[in-house]
Amino acid sequence: MGKVVLVTGAARQLGGRFVRRIQRDPEVERVIAVDAVTPPHRLGSAEFIRTDIRQSAIARVLAEHAVDTVVHLAVTGGSSVAGGGSHSTVKETNVIGTMQLLGACQKSPTVRRLVVKSSTSVYGGTSRDPAVFTETTQPKSLPPAGFAKDAVEVEGYVRGFARRRPDVAVCVLRFANILGPFADSALAEYFSMPVMPTVLGYDPRLQFVHEDDVLDVLRLAAQEPRSGTLNSGTFNIAGDGVLLLSQCSRRLGRPTVPLLLPAVTWVGSALRAVGVTDFSPEQIRLLTHGRVVETTQMREVLGFEPMYTTTEAFADFARSRGTGLLPPERAARAVDRVAGLVNADLSNAELLNVEPAVEGAKR
Repeated sequence: MGKVVLVTGAARQLGGRFVRRIQRDPEVERVIAVDAVTPPHRLGSAEFIRTDIRQSAIARVLAEHAVDTVVHLAVTGGSSVAGGGSHSTVKETNVIGTMQLLGACQKSPTVRRLVVKSSTSVYGGTSRDPAVFTETTQPKSLPPAGFAKDAVEVEGYVRGFARRRPDVAVCVLRFANILGPFADSALAEYFSMPVMPTVLGYDPRLQFVHEDDVLDVLRLAAQEPRSGTLNSGTFNIAGDGVLLLSQCSRRLGRPTVPLLLPAVTWVGSALRAVGVTDFSPEQIRLLTHGRVVETTQMREVLGFEPMYTTTEAFADFARSRGTGLLPPERAARAVDRVAGLVNADLSNAELLNVEPAVEGAKR
């Protein structure tokens, strides 16, 4: 790993944990932690600099500290922004902040490695998309708004930077939904609701990555590559296997309320308005169509093997959330009963030669 590492987004939970983690690496001489707000957590021996990456001052930070490795963790959704913030502020930090940071890196003669935290949400999610996405898969429809759109724009700027500075090793990590005991994402908030609204007729496949694996792969990507590995390129990062949304509900002991898609959209707007959770249209698409990615490149090229499968990551998250309204056994019976009623309605419609109003679950 580089001797001087700069980490953006240090005031966020994940950024703070990563800052503390890399200080234990014997090859790291100094860690520079950067954010626009003061972190609510300890950063160990790291030097914290309060600066907004949307401003040109970030270039002075890189120059003054002779930074050679930049780990950009400030691209995130609104629910995980330390200190809150409007969606417009979050978008500016994601997109404008990344542009300023890349401009500073381009001018810096000392920067040799750049690691960017991205998301599998860049693939979007529609009924026309493939069952499994690879790093080269082009989405049928680009995300129209929200964090997913920000991530697409950020990756575009990063590719441009890589062309202009071919001497810098650039690694983009597309993470599946991050879960664990300390998860603070919009999806974690959704899974913490006492009753979970779902889209009637859909049971999406979901994929997770444990937050401890996130820290490990970030550290690996920021290191000098080992023999047989290449710590540059774009990689999907996810635990093995998938879980259906109904299986998640059972494991949490939280009942679901299947609603027609327009009703789910209305509920999402209401929840956002009262500040319960950031139930965005992007998340509704995920809970409708799901998203699964291929991780062969992660293992064979990057040389990373997650400690947690998707099921194990979710189980660790579920333990941290406590018991839901129903014991898992009762939740399972309730979900099965609702699913049976839906299937019966669909079967009756087919017998009457009537096209069902609800599309079947994407498998």
